Amino acid sequence: MCPLSPLPDRIRPASLKEFYGQEHLVGENAPIRLMLKAGEVSSMIFWGPPGCGKTTLARIIAKEMDAHFYEMSAVSAGKADIRKVVEKPRLLGEQRTILFLDEIHRFNKAQQDYLLPYVEDGTIILIGATTENPSFEIIPPLLSRTQVFIFKPLKKEDIKRIVLRAMEAINVEMEEDAFEFICEFSNGDARRALMMLEKASQFYKGKRINASMLRNIIQSRHIRYDKKGDEHYETISAYIKSMRAGDVDAALYYLARMVEAGEDPKFIARRMIIFASEDIGMAQPTALVVANEVFKAVEVVGYPECAINLAHGTVYLALAKKDRSAYEAYFRAVEDVNRYGNLPVPLELRNAPTEFLKSLGYGKGYEKYPKGKSLLPDRLKGKKYFK
Repeated sequence: MCPLSPLPDRIRPASLKEFYGQEHLVGENAPIRLMLKAGEVSSMIFWGPPGCGKTTLARIIAKEMDAHFYEMSAVSAGKADIRKVVEKPRLLGEQRTILFLDEIHRFNKAQQDYLLPYVEDGTIILIGATTENPSFEIIPPLLSRTQVFIFKPLKKEDIKRIVLRAMEAINVEMEEDAFEFICEFSNGDARRALMMLEKASQFYKGKRINASMLRNIIQSRHIRYDKKGDEHYETISAYIKSMRAGDVDAALYYLARMVEAGEDPKFIARRMIIFASEDIGMAQPTALVVANEVFKAVEVVGYPECAINLAHGTVYLALAKKDRSAYEAYFRAVEDVNRYGNLPVPLELRNAPTEFLKSLGYGKGYEKYPKGKSLLPDRLKGKKYFK
């Protein structure tokens, strides 16, 4: 490993014995360990938060299986890159080929479709990693040909073991308060903890690190944009609030920040869909249509061009009239559901598929288009949610 590579790469575990966390996957009698013992590994999707060991475990699996290993990011890879990988097994003979595709959710439908035949015929063993729900981000045919393994944020005890190992590797000392701070700050993300440790060792070379030094590093913003951290949530919040206020320029600025930081465009588009119903609602119902079309465009086009689609939708939503009445009405109804539970549905609204149910009054008196008549349960008759 190159000495100039980031600390997380320099101390990355090379075997299951050195791998911390995810006991439900790699512990005794856990599925991935059993696969490796049997020497039979199939295509799989690793779903979990950043810094929990997805890439590391993929590399360990390849090593244990003595397989040819190719690692790509779906952010930058395309069909041409995949083609080069799938052609090699024909030249390499019997040795298996594992393709690790990080951020697989960033592949559009056509790119995922391209993988299908090679996964199905065993040309490659695909290991995809994603922070997004595979049910929404992976096409059903590919999902049906892979096994999904859910990764959990690392426990504090696991983070401590990783940080201790790293401290020994780079010969740095920390006060107890700093050690606790870095383990808490990581929030289950080993990469986050190690990046902070590395920055501290560089900024305060030769010194014993304390918590005050670590807080200073955070304030100096030398920790890069974390798509699952505070800046992620702060920026999307600023984006939504700018559209809500009708400030087009501010909305475009925060959109640009997210796009340039590599934020998942589908995450942004999903928030636009929510915004269209929550904040615009009945004032301009076509906003939901526009937001949905932006999401479809993002899926088909992908970065970098889909930034234009996001900008188009942002301007439209920011300039649209705002009306939260439908949103507020729904949550007023939710309050009564939580307060009263499942109140009996009026008999006239109940389905009456049999004569016996009709004899009990089910469906009796129902008018197809009643005017001015409340169809709520008796306890809520006349209640108005939508104002």
